[in-house]
Amino acid sequence: MSKLWTYLKTKDFRNHFLGAIGSVLAVILIAYLSLGYYTRHGSGIPVPALKGLTIERARAVLEEQGFNYKIDSVYVQDQPPGTILEQDPDAGTNVKENRTIYLTMVTTQAPNVGLPDIEQSTYREALAVLSNSGIKVGDTTYRSDIARDRILEVRFKGQVIKTGDKLPKGSMVDLVLGDGAGANEVDIPDLMNQDLDAARFAIRGAGLTMGNITYQGSITDSTNLIVVSQYPMKTDSTSKTSIGTRVNLTVTQGKNLEEPKTETPEQQP
Repeated sequence: MSKLWTYLKTKDFRNHFLGAIGSVLAVILIAYLSLGYYTRHGSGIPVPALKGLTIERARAVLEEQGFNYKIDSVYVQDQPPGTILEQDPDAGTNVKENRTIYLTMVTTQAPNVGLPDIEQSTYREALAVLSNSGIKVGDTTYRSDIARDRILEVRFKGQVIKTGDKLPKGSMVDLVLGDGAGANEVDIPDLMNQDLDAARFAIRGAGLTMGNITYQGSITDSTNLIVVSQYPMKTDSTSKTSIGTRVNLTVTQGKNLEEPKTETPEQQP
């Protein structure tokens, strides 16, 4: 141990130690200077501002200044197709010549979306659903229907379309809505050959009123009556009537299904 300590205090050790440190520093300095020269540290040209330009104009600017470029596209509603939406690096950033500039362009072709299910929805509900799907609402027309503002049809370019049909995102559809006027009329039920109790039930269920009952022929069982005539009656030209209309019936005695059979002489013992 004493010999090592003696050697560390010699002039030769100091010279070797200082020489080693100097060599390391020299290597580091040379590497730093060489890297700076190789990469031309501090030199470069600013990236031009390209946002909002058309893709044709942006290409011309980049090619004129010696930049390479790559283009990606994305659909953005209400943005002019073919314009630059984003760029990387940002405008004003110093970069080397031949650097690749990445551009995001608004696509010229909108992606297709499926028509959402808005059948039987109200106009207000349909408006929200269509907006979330990227579909706009154009004209609205009304047609007779029991419900006010209920969606009856969806049309695109004059053609009726159904749930799931594809159309370009951002397209405008027209809606056919119910006007609520249909609530004033109901279908006339067909009561012929029904028993009286069933006819009464059908009249009430249709929103109509029971009118006069006329009895035809001999009535022996009031619980077994059959409808033989009604007014109003459903015809080829008349199928609806106003809510609350009185329906008059003519009924006759129904057949007695429990009447015993009469035996023939051959069947008698």
